[in-house]
Amino acid sequence: MAAGQGTRLRPVTDEWPKPILPIDGRPVIALLLRELRAAGCESATIVTGHLAEQVEALVGDGGGFGMAITYVRQPRADGSADAVRRALDGGADVPVLVAAADTVFAPGSIALFRSAWSRAPGALAARPGQPTSGGKPGIRADDGGRVVRVVDDDPNCELTSAPLWGLGEEVLPFFDRLPGPPFELSDAFQRAVDAGVEVRLVVIPGTRDLTHAEDLVRENFPYLTR
Repeated sequence: MAAGQGTRLRPVTDEWPKPILPIDGRPVIALLLRELRAAGCESATIVTGHLAEQVEALVGDGGGFGMAITYVRQPRADGSADAVRRALDGGADVPVLVAAADTVFAPGSIALFRSAWSRAPGALAARPGQPTSGGKPGIRADDGGRVVRVVDDDPNCELTSAPLWGLGEEVLPFFDRLPGPPFELSDAFQRAVDAGVEVRLVVIPGTRDLTHAEDLVRENFPYLTR
């Protein structure tokens, strides 16, 4: 998902879309695609919107990443579930792994997620604590590793949601008649959980992302923050 406007990063994102901004001097979406390829993914559908042409020009046909790339446009910021719907309508097939193009995952995280998801109808990723940028919602599972609360407001929650989803056929019916706009994946998955669909929680290492303008400095010039 690479369609967001990155409003909290303005005015930077008035000129450049969030997915092409750098972490460690490299575009975040490029780091994501390389991690996806390392996890065995051979193709991807990229949902673009805000300043879409810049994302599409950077990634191209995906040959530089060893992947086949398809693009789908999201004309309005109608939420993450709407973005996934557009990808599916554009030819993506379930089961599908969904990732946000504004997050850098530690090496091996996506492969771990893909393996742990296995044959469950759905899966959600979580990381210990908050990322450096902070402000991420908690997530809660039972003792068997099944998600019970997709968004947990308990401030003592030890895990926070990471933007990586495993979406199987059994979860798709819960995309219908979501509240919104915006239409969000969290609502669809919570409806699935409440209906008894198994959604596995997969804990991955910490992530890095760009949420605020100061994150650009922190993630690219660490010597300035010492």
